Amino acid sequence: QDALKSGMGAGNETAVAEFILEGFSGLDQRLQLFLSLLLLLVYLTTVMGNTIIIFLFHVDHRLQTPMYFFISNLAFLETWFTSTTTIKLLMILSSGRRTISLSSCFAQSYFYFALGCIEFVLLVVMSFDRSVAICQPLHYAAIMKQQLCTHLVVATWVTGFTVSGNRLVLLSKLIFCGPNKIHHFFCDNFPLFKLSCSDTSWLWKADSVLISFVVLGSLCLTMVSYMCIFLCILHMPSSSGRKKAFATCSSHLTSLTIVYGSCLVLYARPSEDASLETNRIVALLNTVLYPFLNPFIYSLRNKTVKLVLKDAIGRAKLCL
Repeated sequence: QDALKSGMGAGNETAVAEFILEGFSGLDQRLQLFLSLLLLLVYLTTVMGNTIIIFLFHVDHRLQTPMYFFISNLAFLETWFTSTTTIKLLMILSSGRRTISLSSCFAQSYFYFALGCIEFVLLVVMSFDRSVAICQPLHYAAIMKQQLCTHLVVATWVTGFTVSGNRLVLLSKLIFCGPNKIHHFFCDNFPLFKLSCSDTSWLWKADSVLISFVVLGSLCLTMVSYMCIFLCILHMPSSSGRKKAFATCSSHLTSLTIVYGSCLVLYARPSEDASLETNRIVALLNTVLYPFLNPFIYSLRNKTVKLVLKDAIGRAKLCL
């Protein structure tokens, strides 16, 4: 059988020119249309919320601090990340166009994992920034200089795209000779590997090691920063200050629970144990719900951001 697969791969490397994404194909047509409208509303809200954050950061000096510099980068990242999968899912649910070309599938996989890696590293940077701000407030300005913040963000983006670029090279060497149905709503790695008639054992192992290293490594570093934050909060003399800090951290931890929990469910266990239906639902949390919540958790519920937004709306009315 292995010899037959090898022969098929050698003679039919271009046998599969496109894939069919079968995610949610079993749902009733009316339910798919309803989900597409709901998904469109969530997606537009996500894009609008992140765009507002980026705009306010660039036009108002009150938000031009290290914290909002990182948050504006996260907003840009989340807009791009959710777009890599949500736009295609909207097309699937609304029009039934389930096909995706081989190159588009590889591109979607590349950006999904590249932006995911960037986000995990950026969350570590953001947690470090908050720990310095809370635990060493007198030295915060001296430590978190603009040059350091810029270098951290650039290193984060370069690392994510470089690591995933190497993965894309390995992925492009896979041979697909049929079938071409992906049991998911985007080109995730596990269902994609299963369709290849090449030997993918080495790619399974490489991906598992990479994902575990990025997810678990960033989780440990983020938790260390939040442990430092909690210890510093407990030593605050003001009870109102402690309550405010705990409320902020709890909302951040809710967001982190969603993104890390979903990724651990999806990628930190053997693929044979994973239910396809469970994977699709958890992947929706990761690609749709988490980007939707982030603008509200990190920015739009903040008093300073509310004040800046109110002033911006007031100036806009005067101009009109």
